[in-house]
Amino acid sequence: MSKPEAVKEPSMEMQKAMIARNYDAITSKHETGRKVSSTFVPGNLNELLMCFDIVNNLPEINAIQAGMRKASGGYIMEAEKSGHSEDVCTYVKADIGQMSKGNIAPNGKPYPNPDVLMLSYTGCYTFMKWFELLREEYKCPTLMLHVPYEGDGHSTKNMRDYIVKQLKEVVIPGLEQVSGVKFDIDRLRQYLRNSAKAEDNLVWCLEQGKNKPSPIDAYFGGVYYIGPIFTAFRGTEDAVTYYEMLRKEVQNRVENHQGPLTPEGTYFNDQKYRLIVEGPPNWTNFREFWKMFYDEGAIVVASSYTKVGGLYDQGFRHDPDNPLESLADYCLGCYTNLNLPTRVDLLAKYVEEYEADGLLINSIKSCNSFSAGQLMIMKEVERRTGRPGAFIETDLVDPRYFSAANVKNRLESYFQMIEQKRRGGGSKTVAA
Repeated sequence: MSKPEAVKEPSMEMQKAMIARNYDAITSKHETGRKVSSTFVPGNLNELLMCFDIVNNLPEINAIQAGMRKASGGYIMEAEKSGHSEDVCTYVKADIGQMSKGNIAPNGKPYPNPDVLMLSYTGCYTFMKWFELLREEYKCPTLMLHVPYEGDGHSTKNMRDYIVKQLKEVVIPGLEQVSGVKFDIDRLRQYLRNSAKAEDNLVWCLEQGKNKPSPIDAYFGGVYYIGPIFTAFRGTEDAVTYYEMLRKEVQNRVENHQGPLTPEGTYFNDQKYRLIVEGPPNWTNFREFWKMFYDEGAIVVASSYTKVGGLYDQGFRHDPDNPLESLADYCLGCYTNLNLPTRVDLLAKYVEEYEADGLLINSIKSCNSFSAGQLMIMKEVERRTGRPGAFIETDLVDPRYFSAANVKNRLESYFQMIEQKRRGGGSKTVAA
């Protein structure tokens, strides 16, 4: 018996249509003559790419789509047969395996070869190795924007100037050559204005997790909220409209003291546990994973994953008055480019500000950018906040590393720990 369709709100239907149009634009490249780039989510330069009429394709998102369609497992095994290690990021292996299986997009049409690989390096070394493999396959130009790591916990003027210099001398001339379109900084400024409008509304929505009951789930629901702004739509009028629509939906739930909709179509109002979650979700069993939480009355009020493409809630906005400098600041501030003490500070702040019962870490087997140091992060956040932490393990898009029974047992043990803390006066009881 097939599972019922997930219940979707109007904003989700709009996002679905936006994604479908983008895949159609990518796969119709040969008919339209538009150039296609491949790039990544953290530190992506979507507004800049649009200045050259380049369609944005994101291999990470393609791997996620394959995972949610239950196709990624076969692609990963295909990549491993060709020599890729079990420990390699499963986004990479899903992408490589998909290429060997016809490279078919979600709309049923083959992905065209990219015209340019646009690599913004923001703290994930795997990205560089991934694009080396793609460069060997596609033989197309590769533009790299090197972003210095914030090892001291902050960026400097030299870091920003270094990125701007690369944009002026390498990235923009390279995109002009690939596209045949002359760079227009006023066009970039308009896209950045759109980005800032959308970012304002996204932050407003995410911060509503401070309400009781929370009108949002900032992890399972949050992956939908961040979709347009982290991918191929930031800077577009569609993104502005999407976030206006989302804000109205969240506002309506706040006014009616409602939680978010679950895929089963019910409002999640009976919220017993408020959690902060660190790490990406598992995509191959996404709905099953989410159900384990809301069946136990656990709502995620803030998460680090919704910051992987930019820490907008910490004050950053794209700035049309300083366009290239703004792009540099955006890349520097992505979550994967932050050092561990900064991540600890952020997560501990979330626990306090969102009045959470504790921090839950979903450690991803094949993602070193997130998983390195997570036990230290958990212990330090516990020490600072007095709230209990917990650790579960899954993977991004490899179904072999999602053990439903193991995850469920660990979650149940964690919720019992929270209850014991409450009885001992160590964790605040959540008001209904």
